[in-house]
Amino acid sequence: MNIVTFPLGQLQANCYLLEHEGQALLIDPGDAADFLIEKIRQKNAELVGILATHGHFDHVMAVGELQLSYPNIPLHIHTQDQFLLDRLTSTAEHFLGYKPIVIPIRHRTNLQKGALSIGVFSLEVIETPGHTPGSCCFYFKKEKILFTGDTLFRGAIGRNNYVYSDPKKLEQSVQHLLSLPKDTVVYPGHGEETMIGE
Repeated sequence: MNIVTFPLGQLQANCYLLEHEGQALLIDPGDAADFLIEKIRQKNAELVGILATHGHFDHVMAVGELQLSYPNIPLHIHTQDQFLLDRLTSTAEHFLGYKPIVIPIRHRTNLQKGALSIGVFSLEVIETPGHTPGSCCFYFKKEKILFTGDTLFRGAIGRNNYVYSDPKKLEQSVQHLLSLPKDTVVYPGHGEETMIGE
C-alpha cells in the first residue's frame, strides 16, 4: 500500500492518499478538491472511499466538491460529529477570517467501531472521543499503520478545550492507542509522522 501525505490549507491539515491495486482511499481530504482529483487521476486510480477522522472544517471541507466528481462516494464519519458538518461554513469563516465557498456534503455513512472494508482496503475503526465527540482513528493492523487525526500527534495530543471536548475521554482514548504495538507508525492530522513507541 502506497501512502502520500499532503498538508493542505491554512491550518496545514494532513490529507492522506492511500493507493493499492489501482484503488484509492482518501483520509481527511482538507480543502483542496481539485488538487486531490488531479493526484488521483495521475495515479490512474479508482477512488473507492473518503474517511474523516473527525468533523473539523480543515479536515473535511473538500468533501462536497469531491462528491461532485465522485457522486457515488460517501463520506465515512462518526455520527456524533454531524453537528460539526452542519456548521462547516460558519466555523471555517471564524478560523480563516473570510467566508469560503463550501459545497454541501451530499451523503455520508456512519462509522462504527470495528472492522471496515472499503474496496481492497481493510482497517479497524477505533473510536477515540475527546477532541471531538466523534473522533475516530483508523488502524491498518497488517501494515502496522494508524491514522490518528487530531487525537494524537508527534509528542502531543489534540486540543480538549472546545465546549464539546472531553479531556477525560481524550486521555482514555490516547491510553488506548498507546496500547497498540510500539512499532505502529502514526500518521497524525497535523505535523510529522511518529511511532507508538516514540
